[in-house]
Amino acid sequence: MNIVKTSLSSVLIIEPKVFGDHRGWFTETYNETIFKEAGIHINFVQDNQSFSAAKGTLRGLHYQLNPKAQTKLVRCTRGSIFDVAVDIRKGSPTFGKWFGLELTAENKKQLLIPKGFAHGFMTLTDDVEVQYKVDELYAPECDRGIIWNDPAVGIEWPISISPVLSAKDEKAPLLVDAENNFSYGEL
Repeated sequence: MNIVKTSLSSVLIIEPKVFGDHRGWFTETYNETIFKEAGIHINFVQDNQSFSAAKGTLRGLHYQLNPKAQTKLVRCTRGSIFDVAVDIRKGSPTFGKWFGLELTAENKKQLLIPKGFAHGFMTLTDDVEVQYKVDELYAPECDRGIIWNDPAVGIEWPISISPVLSAKDEKAPLLVDAENNFSYGEL
C-alpha cells in the first residue's frame, strides 16, 4: 500500500497494491497495521455505500460538527468520481483550500479525509458506487454542509453542467456562513 501526501495536511491518497492474474485481481483496501506504521491511527466504526445513477450527480460538501466529526476513507467501486476535500479548520494556513482527485473502479485509489475537512464528490460516469469508512457514527444533529460552488473556495469541478443535487445540498450555505467548530491544531 502506497500512502501519498497532498497539498492539504493530513489529506492522503491511499494506493492499494493490486495483484492480478488470469482469474481477475485482489487488493487490500484497508490494513490497520500498515496504517499504524504510517502514523495513521484511526478506529473505523461504520462503512457506507452510495449509488448515483446519473453522470454529474454531486454529493456534498458535507461534514459533521465536533464531537461527532468524522474521518473518511473514500473509494469508488463502480464508475468514476471527482472526490474533493476542503479545509474548514479555522486558523489553518490552508483554510478554504481544496484538493481533488479522480477515484475510479479501475485505479482503485482512495482518499483519506480527516476531521476538519468538508467532503464531496461529482460522478464522472453513470451508475456510480462509492464506499467509505468513517470513524464516527452518523449523527444527524451534527450534519452540516457547504454549497458546492462557493466562489471563495473555487473548486474546479470537471463537468461544467448543472449538477444533480439533493434538496439539502442545493440550500447549503457558503463557507463564511456555515456552522463550523473546527480549529487548526485542535483535532
